[in-house]
Amino acid sequence: MNLKRAARATALTIAGSDSGGGAGIQADLKTFHAFGVFGMSAVTAVTAQNTVGVQAVQALDPSIVRRQIESVRTDLSPAAAKTGMLANGDIVRAVVAGLHGFEAPLVVDPVMVATSGDRLLDPAAVAAILEELLPLAALVTPNLPEAEILAGRTVQTEADLSKAARAILAQGAGAVLLKGGHLGGEEVVDLFRDGTRERVWRTPRIPTTETHGTGCTLSAAIAAGLASGLTLEPAIERGLAFTHAAIAAAPGLGSGRGPLDHWADPGGRSRR
Repeated sequence: MNLKRAARATALTIAGSDSGGGAGIQADLKTFHAFGVFGMSAVTAVTAQNTVGVQAVQALDPSIVRRQIESVRTDLSPAAAKTGMLANGDIVRAVVAGLHGFEAPLVVDPVMVATSGDRLLDPAAVAAILEELLPLAALVTPNLPEAEILAGRTVQTEADLSKAARAILAQGAGAVLLKGGHLGGEEVVDLFRDGTRERVWRTPRIPTTETHGTGCTLSAAIAAGLASGLTLEPAIERGLAFTHAAIAAAPGLGSGRGPLDHWADPGGRSRR
């Protein structure tokens, strides 16, 4: 007799590898684990990077990216998925093909520029993301520079957030969480909008440079919540709390923008 334990929540990350361990696939899997979600991965690119910057990027062949996604889907049935660094248009299209018929929630983190300022997305891929990937997304989580690209407009003030979110929704995404960390000020303002409502979260800004992998961690935390059965807003709220705690508990590694502490909990404590 084949006896199995009750199924654990599962989630798939489709993203690049960060050799420094602070962002990308590595940050996503650590975040899934922190929420008790079994993580699976489809690697899109290999990077040589650390807390100082990105020294090299090697995109994988689109066919192996698609095969990874299909391999996971046919056996392990992820209850949610998220995308991160997709490198170029061919990989974007391979991801879209690999996700064909995927009915679980998809979180799209439109990674275009690293925290260090290094460009991580081929400009030719932007059109593919807008036309093919965003319509599959239950949620897209751009920061301000990414929101400007996706919305085709400048985002310089809090008043611009709602307008940009509406423009991104018009591209076909189910909902938008526009991350306002680049606005400055004593609070970080994050704006959520779907087809019917708008909500703003205000979080005290932590004066730190230990922010490598923040966007990856947040989108992975939201995907973990969705995989566990939460609806969008509770998943976002829990993800924001976890990310804030992980920044506050950052271990101080490296000589540049250091990684977060993925052993933190929303109470601000480290579980190391």
